[in-house]
Amino acid sequence: MMQGKASIRFQNPPHILGTGSVAGEKEGQGPLGKLFDAIETDPMCGQDNWEAAESHLQSKAAEIAMKNAGCVSADIRYLFAGDLLGQLIATSFGLKNLEIPMFGLYGACSTMGEAMSLAAMAVDAGYADKTMALASSHFASAEKQFRFPLAYGNQRPYSATWTVTGCGAVVLGKNGGKVRITGITTGKIVDLGVKDSMNMGAAMAPAAADLVMQNLIDFDVTPEYYDKVITGDLGTIGQRAMLDLLKEEGVNLEGYHMDCGIEIFDPDNQDTHAGGSGCGCSALTLCGKIVKEIASGHWRRVLFIPTGALLSQTSFNEGQTIPGIAHGVILERV
Repeated sequence: MMQGKASIRFQNPPHILGTGSVAGEKEGQGPLGKLFDAIETDPMCGQDNWEAAESHLQSKAAEIAMKNAGCVSADIRYLFAGDLLGQLIATSFGLKNLEIPMFGLYGACSTMGEAMSLAAMAVDAGYADKTMALASSHFASAEKQFRFPLAYGNQRPYSATWTVTGCGAVVLGKNGGKVRITGITTGKIVDLGVKDSMNMGAAMAPAAADLVMQNLIDFDVTPEYYDKVITGDLGTIGQRAMLDLLKEEGVNLEGYHMDCGIEIFDPDNQDTHAGGSGCGCSALTLCGKIVKEIASGHWRRVLFIPTGALLSQTSFNEGQTIPGIAHGVILERV
């Protein structure tokens, strides 16, 4: 099943049996709002703090995904999940009551791609009949950890993106769905020296470009092989950077590329500057739009590439650069 240097072509492609998407109010007001399963109009989700609110998003998305897949937590062998917070506290507290054996993951905003890759590997290899992949983010919990307290009201440059409040979850199984995962390409850490935490699109773009190139080489295909190549949260600036980097390598993605961070908000009516970001950005767009577009037959084959900026408060304060990573998942209509 090994394909090229960093990819896998599944012999028995796992199917997506069900998805669950829970979005915040701002996300619900965006272009994809009608596609989400649930919208939380209270940013605190009835909880006492932002972190608990994000945990609520996770538990609700997981329950919806299982309901849509026609299963319960006891049917799921392994759970692959993560978030942006230290020690994955949104995940730990949000999913503990499911009592599913869990692999906690941190790939920054690429976590949904990492989770789906590992969940699909487990099903295809015969280690599990059903798995779940899940990732979340929350604007307020992320701002609190990575930037400034909300009450500070700091100004944001145009290059900054808006952390998405939401969670997406998918249940994978051996068969029975309309969309399957036929392959994956695992990204490596790429660091071109970007240090601006308010321009994470630029930090992640090189990793996204590297992943696209590796995928095309490993599977011996051209961009036309895909109906869409969809990155996680590069935003408008990161998108331009990635497209330019690929053009330097002779690959033209113009007309094929879509970015979840650009799709999830309305630039004319929602002031999010360069677009959306966060683990929940790609996870929500996947569960709300991408899977449905493939299942309906509008798209036949998609390369889904959640992207992540691997920084922390400590690394930023120490003046370190911001490494990037991306993980690719090939989604096809059954």
